[in-house]
Amino acid sequence: MTYRRVTYRRLAVLLAAGLTPLALTAPAAQAATPAKPYDFNGDGRADLAIGAPAATVGGKKGAGAVSVVYGGSSGLKPASYKLLTQNTAGVPGAAETGDAFGSSLASADLNRDGYADLLVGAPGEDVDGDTDDGSVLIVWGAKSGLSGARNLVNHNERENDGYGKALAAGDFTGDGMPEIAIGSTGLFGLNFVSGPFTKTGAFGGGNGASFSYLTRPYSESYGIEYLAAGDVTGSGYDWLVVHGREEGTDDAVTTLADGRIGNFTDWLVTLPSGYVSAVGDIDGDGYDDIAVGNHRETSADPAGAKGGKVTVRYGGPDGVNTGRAPLTLTQNTAGVPDTSETGDAFGSSVSLGDINGDGYADLAIGASGENSGGGSVTVLYGSATGLKTTGAKAYTQNTAGVPGSSEKSDRFGARVSLADHSGDKRGELTVSAPGENAGDGSVWSLRATTTGPTTSGAVNFGPSATGVGTTGSPGYGKTLGG
Repeated sequence: MTYRRVTYRRLAVLLAAGLTPLALTAPAAQAATPAKPYDFNGDGRADLAIGAPAATVGGKKGAGAVSVVYGGSSGLKPASYKLLTQNTAGVPGAAETGDAFGSSLASADLNRDGYADLLVGAPGEDVDGDTDDGSVLIVWGAKSGLSGARNLVNHNERENDGYGKALAAGDFTGDGMPEIAIGSTGLFGLNFVSGPFTKTGAFGGGNGASFSYLTRPYSESYGIEYLAAGDVTGSGYDWLVVHGREEGTDDAVTTLADGRIGNFTDWLVTLPSGYVSAVGDIDGDGYDDIAVGNHRETSADPAGAKGGKVTVRYGGPDGVNTGRAPLTLTQNTAGVPDTSETGDAFGSSVSLGDINGDGYADLAIGASGENSGGGSVTVLYGSATGLKTTGAKAYTQNTAGVPGSSEKSDRFGARVSLADHSGDKRGELTVSAPGENAGDGSVWSLRATTTGPTTSGAVNFGPSATGVGTTGSPGYGKTLGG
């Protein structure tokens, strides 16, 4: 495979001491086919994890909580949920002020038992007297749903803080086993932990990378803020999209990394700068594509745009298809509903998934600042030629059939998710508005059809429906995983 060298200089990559694979107890018998991410009970339907990192738990402000709503034949079932906090029986630790449990979410079948497991970041966790050292929790999937948990090792604990502010899981080394990528602040902003993963016993090896020595270095104080993963080369393993900020500014920096290469930081591929991303195969060519959202104005970030933007890079054998021009989308793009206005925050969230079951990934884009922060979501459809703007449609709380009404600062579209919660091979559109009801937050799910999302029978629920208290504005839906 040929790699495209970019303008970045070599990053310092340090193997943490003693990170050769450790002798482990024999793992349980592995399932022939690992579960898909977020299918925690192995029923073939994706479940939804909802983070409320500002939730008050046991009187501790900002301790954080995560609600998991299980899928069913007609989509999400809010009455069937699992509440997770650090005060939940079987969860290590205790809820403490400012832990921010639920700030990041990821999922994979880590122990290959046929049930997906959940990863939860708590970047504000104090560890052994180290303030805001951060932690990551693994919650194990099972036939009855999520049950039992353990903390993930932090191999670079002395060199980072805010461990768990970003998470992704995938096969980054091509060995057929999952690895976990963790974002943090400090010298080693990107951390990896290798499997095998078991409910007891030692963890495998790992490594950490510093992003402080680039021509355009990542800020250690902001750290790695967002991660996404997918098979952009069609080779059966995942590449990692890495988001941070440029040192000395708060401008976005985004790159694509191949974890199979020991010195992968010599071979980073430059991506359009943004703060969030999603990975999926838009044109059905076997290469996952990358959608990068940058919600900021050019006055705040030179890579932004009036009202915000999303840029799509199509995948290829070398990571991105350099022979194919990037596709830039704003609300002024022909076919995209509405118009670009200052503060719309178009691109504040992105998700890729097949809504209509035609085999092509579709794109949902949140614009959480639209209409004075009321928010909106735009859906565009994939095809054999790439993403189409024809047939695009926007949704708000004022759209017929969507429960509620659009109000200032609701931030509808702050997070979006396209996942098959019903098992019909079409991805439901799930939208969060963490500012709803003065910061309580709320979630909507629209069923998928062969013609796109339908508002008929839309499901809407807030924190109280899934056990999260509303004291102190929990921001329910600030993160979504599913």
